[in-house]
Amino acid sequence: TDNRDSATPKNNNYQAEWGQAFVVDFQSGYTAGTVGFGVDALAMLGVKLDSTQAKSGNPTGSLDGGTVFPTHDGQPADSFGNVGLTAKAKISKTELKIGTLMPKLPVIQYNDGRLLPQTFEGGQITSNDIKDVTLIAGQIDQAKGRNSSNYENLSISGANGSGNSDIGERSNKFYYGGVDYKVTKDLLLQYYYGELNDFYKQHFVGLTHNWAIGPGVLKSDLRAFHSTDDGANGNDSAFYTTGNYSGVASGKGAVDNNLYSGLFLYTVAGHTFGGGYQVSNGSSDFPWLNQGDGSSNGTITDMQIQKFGRAGERTWQARYSYDFAALGFPGATAGLVYLRGDNIDTVGSNGRSSGDNQSEWERDLTLAYVVPEGTFKGLGFTWKNAMWRNDIAGQRDQDENRVILSYTLPLL
Repeated sequence: TDNRDSATPKNNNYQAEWGQAFVVDFQSGYTAGTVGFGVDALAMLGVKLDSTQAKSGNPTGSLDGGTVFPTHDGQPADSFGNVGLTAKAKISKTELKIGTLMPKLPVIQYNDGRLLPQTFEGGQITSNDIKDVTLIAGQIDQAKGRNSSNYENLSISGANGSGNSDIGERSNKFYYGGVDYKVTKDLLLQYYYGELNDFYKQHFVGLTHNWAIGPGVLKSDLRAFHSTDDGANGNDSAFYTTGNYSGVASGKGAVDNNLYSGLFLYTVAGHTFGGGYQVSNGSSDFPWLNQGDGSSNGTITDMQIQKFGRAGERTWQARYSYDFAALGFPGATAGLVYLRGDNIDTVGSNGRSSGDNQSEWERDLTLAYVVPEGTFKGLGFTWKNAMWRNDIAGQRDQDENRVILSYTLPLL
């Protein structure tokens, strides 16, 4: 990551780390009987190949971790890891899991943007007993960051201590639930609810539709989120979040956000062309589970560097990708995304406006190849290049490259 020109002090300019990850994902079957039982295990180890304190993204050693590795005595750790166990039980088409979870739902998503993925601890029940309907409900207690071996309580932007779990306010209760209804093979309707105790409540409705037009297929993806404050976030400044809170001494306030978006993708002969638009209304930025050490959310603008969900922000995007299997080269893909957001108003820590109608843009390029068959089947190479530019007060431009070599080997 190359942090470029800005009015802010130019420390932590350049971050560069290399590592090797080993991940073993064991998923058991179920015992015989009306109620079946099983245990899953996820073992992860990250090994440092190259890093220094100066290049780690944590040059002062004040954070729990750097860009890739956790910090021990101010230095990037030589290795880190974790073993997660998940007990599970199943009756008919209803399954209960308790332990390590990696949900990917509209109101909670794990992040896999670094060497090891983020994981959560909690319980989830999933039922498919009703035809064409999936019911999901769960509770999350803690999260393990992608650059950590330890679990921590949950938080949001503005209250999370910016990557230091000893600073800021936390909660150990996130409740979620929802329903997927497959109306037809081409139409999916969704409703989900998420609540981080003492921080926010969030409702989500979504529609996904595939429509065969000519030689290709048009995919429509419509999403709407309604987020409000919960508990202490409504009256305790220590629990406040970021947003456009002019006149408030801290520059922060209670969660208050409505976010609407639409993304349209047309796929034909290996090509995918896309465009989308998103509106973020309300006093606060869009809220999601964010401990300050790497996170993901359920918006169409969750990109390699930025999220594009600031208070008042209007974002349009254009996409193009190509699957080279259409040319007889299976396993090779390429993708390009460009987003531009404007109408951003920001407030400083003194409660005064620090900029009106500011803007940002990001360009993400991805090239990938996975060997589809033969001796080296499962060997993959990915290059992800991103560029972010902005005129937002206090923010620095960024360039970022990620090179990923991966190999997936079935053991059973």
